[in-house]
Amino acid sequence: MTGRSQAVRLPKEYRVAGDSVYVKRLGNGILLLPKSGDRWAGLFAALDQFPRDFLLPRDRRGQERAGLEKLFDGEKD
Repeated sequence: MTGRSQAVRLPKEYRVAGDSVYVKRLGNGILLLPKSGDRWAGLFAALDQFPRDFLLPRDRRGQERAGLEKLFDGEKD
């Protein structure tokens, strides 16, 4: 580590074009994408606008509606 930053050496087969990359934390991993112009800047700016819990698991039980089960059971009134 140098100061407050950390350098990472990549094997030759993972070489990227240019001399800078976008770094994004995904869970406990890190995603590196080569910077090629500003094509990704808008996407990453938009992703940062989502709340941190946006994709957390939630209770996804179906809605209960009176009479709906009859529609799918083939029952008639």
